[in-house]
Amino acid sequence: ISISLFDNGAVRGGLNGKFLFSRDAGDSDDLAGLDPVRWGGEAGGFAEFYPTDWLRVRGEVRHGIRTHDGVVAELRADAFHDVTPAIRISGGPRLMVASADYFDTYYGVTPAESIASGLSEYDPDGGIGSVGVGGAIDWKTTDQFTTSLFGEYQRLVGPAADSSLVQERGSVNQFTFGVSASYRFDFTM
Repeated sequence: ISISLFDNGAVRGGLNGKFLFSRDAGDSDDLAGLDPVRWGGEAGGFAEFYPTDWLRVRGEVRHGIRTHDGVVAELRADAFHDVTPAIRISGGPRLMVASADYFDTYYGVTPAESIASGLSEYDPDGGIGSVGVGGAIDWKTTDQFTTSLFGEYQRLVGPAADSSLVQERGSVNQFTFGVSASYRFDFTM
């Protein structure tokens, strides 16, 4: 979710948020013995810069709400091309950095969890969590309504890749695919 508070065409900024689902042993046997992660979200801000008419650089910083007490920052650069006036393809590199509190929630293994799960203990620091690439095909169906098909590959690095959960039961290679729809409200203050 993004709400623009400033937009002059070349620079845009505002508030953003992300909904996070819960995670527990019911989602995967690999999580058996680990404490559940509660549902919640992240809230913060974003800034976008368009250095050319075909490139966007976007940075986001968010703080966890209920799910974790950490801070997450993401940096993306997307080159884009309008195939038709209604269809745009885009893609580019991704980087995620987070605090120790974030990594502890999703990748840490306490001594009690180690005994219950069989995983090695792990107490992560903050740092770079993933690098990757993403892309999308957007279809602007009306002036306000857009649908998208997107995909992303992330390679876990640093505190995420070093986790016993990843090393002993998971993979450093992560893939995300999906569809989305967005509606733009045109109003000014």
